[in-house]
Amino acid sequence: MLVLVAPGQGAQTPGFLTPWLDLPGASDRIAGWSDAIGLDLAHYGTKADADEIRDTAVAQPLLVAAGLLSAAALDASPGVVAGHSVGEITAAALAGVIDDEAALRFVRTRGLGMAEAAAATRTGMAALLGGDPAVTVPHLEKLGLTPANVNGGGQIVAAGTAEQIAALVQDMPEGVRRVVELKVAGAFHTHHMAPAVEKLRAAAGELKVADPAVTYVSNADGKTVATGTEVITRLVGQVANPVRWDLCMETFKELGVTAIVEAAPGGTLVGLAKRALPGVKTLALKTPDDLDAARALISEHAGA
Repeated sequence: MLVLVAPGQGAQTPGFLTPWLDLPGASDRIAGWSDAIGLDLAHYGTKADADEIRDTAVAQPLLVAAGLLSAAALDASPGVVAGHSVGEITAAALAGVIDDEAALRFVRTRGLGMAEAAAATRTGMAALLGGDPAVTVPHLEKLGLTPANVNGGGQIVAAGTAEQIAALVQDMPEGVRRVVELKVAGAFHTHHMAPAVEKLRAAAGELKVADPAVTYVSNADGKTVATGTEVITRLVGQVANPVRWDLCMETFKELGVTAIVEAAPGGTLVGLAKRALPGVKTLALKTPDDLDAARALISEHAGA
């Protein structure tokens, strides 16, 4: 069984969209989405520098657009879909819960709302490499930080104020090898994002929603979700609640997943899978040059 996953914020790099725009029809799709949301996705995906695409209001639509573009080029029907943080909007579109343009409009609202919330207080996120969650989580809570992403594979991402992140760097939990501050502009998936939830809830009421056409795994708790209404409810709430990617990977194991393909800009999630799911084959779509290998993997594993 094959699962197609979509990465979250922080996966973007300058110019990463450039090779994808050479595919037939890709530039037209990007132009149409850009007009729909009032954001020049082609510019930001090809010419903007790292600081420009770090902007939450830019990064999130850019990631969803790239994920949808690469999945369309792959032209495959996975048995399971899931997404990390904003990647869940990509996954919802891939599952047929909302259409592509609706996904871009929704993520534009999400990005703007989260950027506005992040501007209210200097906040950030940092990845902790190594350590035992049973030790790490209480330590984070002692510092006033939230374990915003529990990613599995020995990785937890903490979120909080800039001062709290600085304190963490100086006072790492026992067993943690390294703390890496992430290129994001706020404490996502924490109470700091509560104002964005209300904006998304209003936008969700305007969506035309269908039930997932494939198995959809939610990063709120790793459970499969059968109705489109519940998918959207979870997409709204996850902005201010932790991502449990570790539980998603446990569900992949229970479902009998044998291969994982990560939509563009791929790399982060297959890296976690290699550590947490030994024996599961993985492939990241970084450029269109990866498509043939991905199609071969799909033909071998997409039986369920």
